[in-house]
Amino acid sequence: MHTNAFMETDEPNVYAIGDIVAGQPQLAHAASMEGMIAVGRMAGKEVQPFDRKRCPNATYCEPQIGSIGLTEKQAREAGFDVKTGKFPFIGNSKATILGMHEGFIKVVAETKYGEILGVHAIGPLTTEIISEATAALSLEGTLDDMASVIHAHPTVWEAMGDAFNAVRGLAINF
Repeated sequence: MHTNAFMETDEPNVYAIGDIVAGQPQLAHAASMEGMIAVGRMAGKEVQPFDRKRCPNATYCEPQIGSIGLTEKQAREAGFDVKTGKFPFIGNSKATILGMHEGFIKVVAETKYGEILGVHAIGPLTTEIISEATAALSLEGTLDDMASVIHAHPTVWEAMGDAFNAVRGLAINF
């Protein structure tokens, strides 16, 4: 079934959410947001449209995988001048404490203004820490914005800060 970004079908006053909506991510958190948008729209409230580019992906395996936004290849194909940064979990203190060094976080950013275009991670707790990248993309954050975020230490989450800083060669925990 097809809907617009407010989950409205071609039938007046009929909405659809979840796995039956063509082209939408088949994820519980996507369906939940689609439901809130649909109900808000039905109630006549002002709601933001669903933007699949702002919906994080989470794969619950070991190591975990979390991603949002464009890959480096997609960004280049879309015409962006791209710069990337990669931070390995081997440089993260909490990953050491947990004994989980596998993986990395890769940040894809636009070169001139530093707009964050995508973040892709594989490693410990990445399905949790991808939320920072989700907020950054949703707010059209830049590398400068994210460089000013103070990350608690020691946390796996601070690897996200190192990954943002790695784009400009400023990660401190390599």
